[in-house]
Amino acid sequence: MSRPVTDTDTDTDTGAGAGSDSAVAPPGARHASLERRRVVVHGVVQGVGFRPFVYALASELGLTGWVTNNADGVETEVEGALPDVAAFCRRLASDAPPLAIVESVEPRTVPTVGGSGFTIRPSAGGGGRTLVSPDMATCDDCLAELADPGDRRYRHPFISCTHCGPRFTVVTGLPYDRALTTMAGFPLCADCAREYADPADRRFHAQPVACHACGPRLTLVTRGSTGPRPTGEDALAGARRLLAAGAVVAVKGLGGYHLACDASDPAAVQTLRTRKNRGAKPFAVMAGSLETVERLVFTSPLERDLLLGRRRPVVLLRRRAGSGSGSGSGSGSRGRAGYGSRSLVTDGVAPGSPDLGVLMPYTPVHHLLLGLPGDPAGPPVLVMTSGNRSGEPIVTDDEEALVRLDGLADAWLTHDRPVRVPCDDSVVRVCARQELPVRRSRGYAPLPVVLPVAVEPALAVGGDLKNTFCVAEGRYAWLSAHVGDMDDLATLTAFESAVGQLSELASVTPRVLVADRHPGYRSGQWADSHAEGRPVRRVQHHHAHVASAMAEHGLDGSAPVIGVAFDGTGYGDDGAVWGGEVLLADYDGFRRFAHLAYVPLPGGDAAVRNPYRMALSHLRAAGLPWSEELPCVAACPPAERRLLERQLDRGINCVPTSSMGRLFDAVASLAGVCHRVEYEAQAAMELEHAALTAAGDIRSSGYRFGLPAAPRPGEAPLPADPAPVLAAAVEDLRAGADASTVAARFHGAVVSLVHEVCRAARDRTGLATVALTGGVFCNALLTSGCAQRLERDGFTVLRHRTVPPNDGGLALGQLMVAARTRPS
Repeated sequence: MSRPVTDTDTDTDTGAGAGSDSAVAPPGARHASLERRRVVVHGVVQGVGFRPFVYALASELGLTGWVTNNADGVETEVEGALPDVAAFCRRLASDAPPLAIVESVEPRTVPTVGGSGFTIRPSAGGGGRTLVSPDMATCDDCLAELADPGDRRYRHPFISCTHCGPRFTVVTGLPYDRALTTMAGFPLCADCAREYADPADRRFHAQPVACHACGPRLTLVTRGSTGPRPTGEDALAGARRLLAAGAVVAVKGLGGYHLACDASDPAAVQTLRTRKNRGAKPFAVMAGSLETVERLVFTSPLERDLLLGRRRPVVLLRRRAGSGSGSGSGSGSRGRAGYGSRSLVTDGVAPGSPDLGVLMPYTPVHHLLLGLPGDPAGPPVLVMTSGNRSGEPIVTDDEEALVRLDGLADAWLTHDRPVRVPCDDSVVRVCARQELPVRRSRGYAPLPVVLPVAVEPALAVGGDLKNTFCVAEGRYAWLSAHVGDMDDLATLTAFESAVGQLSELASVTPRVLVADRHPGYRSGQWADSHAEGRPVRRVQHHHAHVASAMAEHGLDGSAPVIGVAFDGTGYGDDGAVWGGEVLLADYDGFRRFAHLAYVPLPGGDAAVRNPYRMALSHLRAAGLPWSEELPCVAACPPAERRLLERQLDRGINCVPTSSMGRLFDAVASLAGVCHRVEYEAQAAMELEHAALTAAGDIRSSGYRFGLPAAPRPGEAPLPADPAPVLAAAVEDLRAGADASTVAARFHGAVVSLVHEVCRAARDRTGLATVALTGGVFCNALLTSGCAQRLERDGFTVLRHRTVPPNDGGLALGQLMVAARTRPS
């Protein structure tokens, strides 16, 4: 989030107080003309060391006055020589602390009052709005103290300062002061209180500040143990021993619990996978050093920046062939006795995937679990997966963790600092040298998106998969952290709690609610049941996707775009399942210019779980026989095949679909890549992976969709027929082509389709801006291919960089379509 700083003052400005005879020249004044200004700074300016920064800046410039937090941001008054006051106002933005984001600086001249010195006043309450920082990874200064035996915070599991540590997940109200955080129950000891009150100290007004004497305390709970529970260093040492012995340990983090185990231990990984009912879905891993990471995966400079930056998301990275050798040290220079003979990451962590989700430690507890220099040998890489049962939200409450994670964890490494709001790990990947968010959560939420046009106070509830919601007012929209799939009571309860917390922090009282048009979405049902007389506006799914991309890129909607919205499922205006859409859209509406030709979706969810059903449906629609030699036909049991044939003949439970996601599933099964899925988008992800292994550059040859002439205004949308693609793929398979060749050529065909349809839309309308959106565009191969082809042809391409292209970004688009304030 960035906005121009509002400060037009210059060194020659004068004001009502300038040159006042009653003013006392402040120490260090270098000019006879005096000025006093009251300045309000908006943005992420609380909990990031902004007040001590202001104090130091004023002292450096010889200015008198004061600074305070209020519910609107940071407010300060300074008085002194005119050039120094003007320099102060400029440097509030240019020299701000690392975690600060200065949205605006609003100065006004006030009468001079004289005085001496500069003070930090207690925070003031009242109405207004400020922006809370996301949680940030432990900074280098704190890490140095953590590992220094001479420092009083040596091995302190909750070390933090104004530059790092928890923020969003501990805030209970505004302004951001210790009394309005979950640290309120931990009175400062004398040493910490002295640091907290010293403007020259790095921990001056650092609200989570604590030490061994006064801070939260770790506790280890082991299943079945009836003795005293180890605390502090004993708890940590016990957890490390359990992990090394193959146990699954629930570890309380910033935004909830993780389930952790030794990534090199096949039995431990399989135990966790079985207990969590994870199927074949990959786990993320945490490695203690970049050296370890680079033995596992390839990294680019941007990927290394993401791994080592303050946000510390899970980064999806390409695995090295034969990666994970246990030779050498496991983390930095520490030896790992007992780990030298086995892989650092067993194949069971990410079975069948060439990518590995990797994150680096972002809390002191993580660093201590992986071990400091001199610690006993332990796992150099840990599986770190969300602490929840399949389909449920991440667990945050300690007592609830002992119940909901019982049967999953062997032990719990917990602590007594409450988590105010759940916040799961963010997930990103790099696509064509740019960050592509897959899940926007810890480290990113609750930073707002600056909107191109104002909106009325509103709540957009998003979708039912990968749910995030959005509250907004004026020119700001606050997207929630990742909530999850809205398919059980626990998630709905977590959703409702998070809505209340974010609305309070953003000071938004929604006057309108916005939801998807799908009549069965639980998110929409929640909006209806909580409307309390407020209007509930409905927005078509793919229109919201396109609007999300437009808003992220600052488009005001005065001109439409060509929106390419590809995903698995979206409720269409004709009652069909849409998902392969090309829309001519602005915020006010859309016209369906083209779509993937309809085929039956046999059995609904059964077709999603079993891609071979979609393959057979597509083959039948294309007039291609179900030959036993084709992998998708062989994968379908004969009895089911006969039932499926009758189902398709009679149209029983066969809603039509234009879904590009389902076409990816169909080709994955046709090529023999994936016939049954155990997690969402598994078949499409494995098809992308297969395409990346193809020999040579064959993605641009061989396959083409059928396209009739482009429609004129008022005509039916252009149907893109996949039958020629499927016929070419079948011919390749019969000629002995491998799966990677079919996968690569299919990706090339989709890239060509996008280009051809966008050219047709430009020819008909003159539009030359294309938005690539929807969950299918989490596919880096497809996204980069489409963007490169379109940009070479002169199109402006909008790709997601701030919010995910999948349903995690849906709420932003819903909001822009339904809640804009229009001129009267």
